[in-house]
Amino acid sequence: MPTLQINYKSTENLIPYANNSRTHSDDQINQVASSIKEFGFTNPVLIDEQGGIIAGHGRVMAAKKLGLAEVPTITLEGLTKAQVKAYVIADNQLALNSGWDVDLLRLEVETLQELEFDMDLLGFDGITLDNLITVGDEAGSAEDEWEGMPEFDQEDATSFKKVIVHFATEAHLQEFARIIGQSLTLKTQSVWHPKAVIETYADKSYE
Repeated sequence: MPTLQINYKSTENLIPYANNSRTHSDDQINQVASSIKEFGFTNPVLIDEQGGIIAGHGRVMAAKKLGLAEVPTITLEGLTKAQVKAYVIADNQLALNSGWDVDLLRLEVETLQELEFDMDLLGFDGITLDNLITVGDEAGSAEDEWEGMPEFDQEDATSFKKVIVHFATEAHLQEFARIIGQSLTLKTQSVWHPKAVIETYADKSYE
């Protein structure tokens, strides 16, 4: 396990990872900068012994945009080159593998709206926020849209029909997951509905 050192480092002395595959749009950096202004720099940048950034490229870019001369850092000592490469990827991807409890998220968002909090600081786009607030209200519940849909039962493990569904936002995906009673993430490629248990690996052609 690596040891940790916490220090403030000059933003000009921090070195971006040359092969960082994570991208940061101008809009996203502006969002991070707004978050830092509102809440402070609450998430230290992870660096190696030479000041190379392992995790926190977006935060450093936002800090420079805000004119911050220094940022809090944690130095990870003892990592191999392979571990550094892997962590740069894992730090970003592991966060993407989580989802939302849409009902609880909607409750929190509505409460923040009642408290007149700046909703832009949450990081959601306007459409997603609107859907979170209106789904189940004047827009009608998602279950109403499925009312009267036919059920289909099958004994074998072959798909009856393939339906490709595209979701505009993570909130839409989680709402759909709640309706069908299955756990879905942005990595999910295909599922059975109704949910089926497949006995052999060769039959796992989920639709």
